[in-house]
Amino acid sequence: MTRRRKIILLTTTIACAGLALGAARARDVPKVATGFIAHTLCSETFVSGLDLMRDLAETTDAMPGAGLLTWAMDLRVDRTRKDVTVSLFGIGRSHAVYREGLGCTLEHGQGIADVALPPDDQQPALLPEIAGPGIVPPQSEGLAAALDRAFAEPTQPPYRRTRAIVVMKAGRIIAERYADGIGPDTQLLGFSMTKSVMSALTGILVRQGKLKLGGPAPIAAWQNLDDPRHPITVDQLLRHTAGIALGSSLEASLGSALEPVNTMKYAEDDMASFAERAPLATAPGTAWNYHDGNFLILAHLLRDAAGGKPADALRFARRELFAPLGMVNVTLQLDASGTIEGSGEMLASARDWARFGQLYLNDGIAGGKRILPEGWVNYSASATPHAWVGIGAGFWTNQGDSIGAKFRITHGWPRDAFFAKGTIGQYAIMIPSEKLVIVRLGRSPNGPLGADGVFDLVRDVIAATREKGKLAGTN
Repeated sequence: MTRRRKIILLTTTIACAGLALGAARARDVPKVATGFIAHTLCSETFVSGLDLMRDLAETTDAMPGAGLLTWAMDLRVDRTRKDVTVSLFGIGRSHAVYREGLGCTLEHGQGIADVALPPDDQQPALLPEIAGPGIVPPQSEGLAAALDRAFAEPTQPPYRRTRAIVVMKAGRIIAERYADGIGPDTQLLGFSMTKSVMSALTGILVRQGKLKLGGPAPIAAWQNLDDPRHPITVDQLLRHTAGIALGSSLEASLGSALEPVNTMKYAEDDMASFAERAPLATAPGTAWNYHDGNFLILAHLLRDAAGGKPADALRFARRELFAPLGMVNVTLQLDASGTIEGSGEMLASARDWARFGQLYLNDGIAGGKRILPEGWVNYSASATPHAWVGIGAGFWTNQGDSIGAKFRITHGWPRDAFFAKGTIGQYAIMIPSEKLVIVRLGRSPNGPLGADGVFDLVRDVIAATREKGKLAGTN
């Protein structure tokens, strides 16, 4: 396609969006597109240390339709100031700024809230060490073949672009592999895997008596008894049944730029406030609709319950969750108001994502100390009615009779598997019956199903570990 034809197509697309959605929504389309690119590249350049141009190519290639916009983007990276600026034909300018220990934040011209990074209190880890310092080679031929297959690229698109795999059995790593430029300490974006971490932090607040699952959530904007949002509960936010009208976050594509939830994420300083001001699309608890606003509101509740300041929320997460699990290569990124971007912007090493998964295999206990409330793991994995993809409270699940659960089970996943999932190929999969945690990170298109190779990976790992167990039993 020639440059002239691309320009015509792009302007026609935005014009049609304007007719369908109104000028304000259409105006946000370039801002959303440039915001996602600016924030992702800033995070993975200055936190992860990845090659910027390779990261750009792999990320946009994994998002259907993104090529219609990215060719027209002007990308500027200042490695001295550590920021990334992206614009589209001089409009929709987005600016992401890196701050040591805090990762990257989108700056919209109004400034970014000052945040005092809480000092490390050197709290000892309670979870036993999962591996030594060196990369753990596959402990069997079957595991080696499983990782070979997961990292192998098909001869034609869609490509897998696997970045990291960690396989942990009974609390110890038995296989791991990384793409070039990535290692055991490299922090990688989990995208919506962040929601599972927010679910865990919410559980800790419930255990401490600072939040309740039932009853109206303590959001100031909803406290009027006549407000139709007043009955929304923490449970409904965790399960995406609150009914807030923000569109959907299920797809990562050019088309998703039209959703108001993405205006919230890429054009607003205070994301949670934007979500809390939105009206209802459905009565609370009556319908399922997955979108990021639910978990931005939970992040606001976390900040308030932890003390009200950004540093309070970060300190709480470190003290109550990350430190006990030995998660040291992790970054919780913030929005411009200083609230944790709890829907999709946490970075952690593949090993730290595995440590997080192990907490759930251990029923929420680390080193004999209860981190999550009793029963919280089962609650998290319990199916949400009408969630056709198979989702619990902050995790995807094979429990219930959803289309998604049935599909995964027919493709070799055990019934008791549940997992944290992020867009374009991020997974932390827990399989209690096999004592397995499988972490897979990469840049793969969301569709067609199986393009990221994760179905094959899970089947291969289960088969390999079962065979190894049989052989060990005969010795």
